[in-house]
Amino acid sequence: MRASFWTPLQRRQGFQANSATALEKISLRLFVPVKPMLAEMADDAQQVLAEHKDGTAFEYKFDGARIQIHRKGEKVRIFSRRLTDVTDSIPEIVDFVKTQVKASEFLIEGEVVATGAEGKPVPFQDLMRRFRRVHEIEDMAGKIPLKLYLFDALQVDGKSLIDQPYTERWKILSQIVPGERLAPRIITSDIEKVEDFMESALKKGHEGLMAKSLTSNYSIGARGKKWFKIKPADKLDVVIVAADWGSGRRVGWLSNYHLAVRDEETGEFLVVGKTFKGLTDVEFETITKRLQELRTRDGGYTVYVKPAIVAEVAYNEIQKSPRYKSGFALRFARISRFRDDKGPEDAGTLQRLQQLYDKQFENKDRFIMQESK
Repeated sequence: MRASFWTPLQRRQGFQANSATALEKISLRLFVPVKPMLAEMADDAQQVLAEHKDGTAFEYKFDGARIQIHRKGEKVRIFSRRLTDVTDSIPEIVDFVKTQVKASEFLIEGEVVATGAEGKPVPFQDLMRRFRRVHEIEDMAGKIPLKLYLFDALQVDGKSLIDQPYTERWKILSQIVPGERLAPRIITSDIEKVEDFMESALKKGHEGLMAKSLTSNYSIGARGKKWFKIKPADKLDVVIVAADWGSGRRVGWLSNYHLAVRDEETGEFLVVGKTFKGLTDVEFETITKRLQELRTRDGGYTVYVKPAIVAEVAYNEIQKSPRYKSGFALRFARISRFRDDKGPEDAGTLQRLQQLYDKQFENKDRFIMQESK
């Protein structure tokens, strides 16, 4: 079929496939950041093992910031997931690279995690204060210490490794960095062992597990089933109080939903985030019709509605947020189903959300600091 006769969906898929192929052919150049290889979501280890026929390595998935470290001689530059140069914000990582990595030319990848007084991870938001810092860096480094975990090597001593299998890249990485800096991992096909390893990751304050095919190459900028991420998602019933008109593929649908919980003291519904994720095209169309029937005010781009539709959302974390009147935001929220069996009075409350937020710190450190004026 010629591209000119493709449907919009086929054109998008064709573009994505061609883009992924092109990205995989990109050659590496030191100090030129590349888009990181990405992972698909998996519900559990069973799904992963069914896909990876040649074996799987399970690594801790950290609640941190992914970085790629470039070095040649005395020159070191460190780039974030978004390819931003963050070298000056994390001088202790630069020092580690220069003193503890047993190679003078390389591109390696890892994750930095901010730690609290007890050595456990602190929320991702606090880590971002380090990455955004441009002044008083030494003072901030003392207040928000970082721990580095490394998990991949893309180039060492002038040799590109991206076409090598995961096992070979890990072997080379383990030869040049201290063992305690490697991401904790196991290689197994035993579901019970994976579940125990997941539990250990969660108890140490991390997000879950990464699952990597032992034979996988490093596909720059591509997302696929060579790597999976496994994270337990919490769920909460919320009420849709407004929705934005969609763009691109979602044009014509109300498809970015304002999610709210109820304040038991005032009865007010307070927004805790937005999402357009989790729905099929048919569901987008159906919910658009339902929301238009509940319209109370039309702001043009945003349609405000009577609180009536309850949705169960999965999320990965509750964060403090000055953006919303509730003071909270759900991170990576996505709709898992609509609860037509529930009314708005049955949805989650602000008080319950506070309890869930506090519960997150059973395995994490809290970080409280007043920024200098």
